[in-house]
Amino acid sequence: MTDSTSPQSSHSPRPRRVFVIGATGTIGRAAVRALAQQGHEVVCFVRPGAGVGGTLTPADSVALFDGAAVRFGDVTSPASLARDGFRDERFDALVSCLASRTGAPKDAWAIDHQAHVDALATAREAGVTQMVLLSAICVQKPRLAFQHAKLAFEKVLIESGLTYSIVRPTAYFKSLSGQLDRLERGKPFLVFGDGTLTACKPISDGDLGRYLADCLHDDSRRNRVLPIGGPGPAITPREQGEELFRLLGRTPRFNQVPVALLDTIIAVLGGLGRVIPPLADKAELARIGRYYATESMLVLDPASDRYDADATPSTGTETLFDFYARLVAGKASIERGDHAVF
Repeated sequence: MTDSTSPQSSHSPRPRRVFVIGATGTIGRAAVRALAQQGHEVVCFVRPGAGVGGTLTPADSVALFDGAAVRFGDVTSPASLARDGFRDERFDALVSCLASRTGAPKDAWAIDHQAHVDALATAREAGVTQMVLLSAICVQKPRLAFQHAKLAFEKVLIESGLTYSIVRPTAYFKSLSGQLDRLERGKPFLVFGDGTLTACKPISDGDLGRYLADCLHDDSRRNRVLPIGGPGPAITPREQGEELFRLLGRTPRFNQVPVALLDTIIAVLGGLGRVIPPLADKAELARIGRYYATESMLVLDPASDRYDADATPSTGTETLFDFYARLVAGKASIERGDHAVF
């Protein structure tokens, strides 16, 4: 299935004042760029020390956003959102690309849920009548803390009375490119099972950023939950590895990791986590890893409980393999950021 507006990023018929949270991540930046290109007045609310490990200075953050204003504060503080972010000014829309960094329960409920609840409440006081939320397609089958936290806020948004678009992307290029260094060092490509347990339709930051921005003025995307992937067919991890080896001019070599190994790690860390609290978070990270190793990032058919690539909409113009070619040629780079798990 292909989204009918896929390649285009048409100018909004009515420029709006848009407040953006989660702007410093790669998808957030792409969304801000698309919003500014459409003529919207964009205000980004970011941490004073944003970026990987908090290394971005305020000046660095300002330099990231051509055509957008930057304000600094704490998204987890309702007082800071109001005082430092909205500043008693009027806005038309709220766009969120904000997500927890680790997916651990405490982080997930603080960011994926509560920070969004607070931002929504403050935005409504500022006159906002529309919200575009970047969620995740994996919430279709929730088993993890961050999935439940995201779903809890989705419910709040749907019941808020605001016009909403909840965008659930399939998979990101940066999440599927981390093994290139291994292959360049002569190591095999790691897969779980035989590498065909899962599939996804990856979407680029640029294509996703434009899709998010277009939600503001595309009536067909209003008050809807929107799963979305990139162009082309669904791709398995084995196919990803084969393409990287082809681009490197090397014979494919795979190291098959049994899923049972993750189960053992989860059991051990989970047991130790009852005594040593930091290990409980590591157990949750292992659960997240197992989830992505065994569940496809495609639309789930609730009747059959199977993932359906044909039912997963596509948008945009850049494929994962296009990106791989640029990556191997040194024309692109990977910025995984704080969200390394994803």
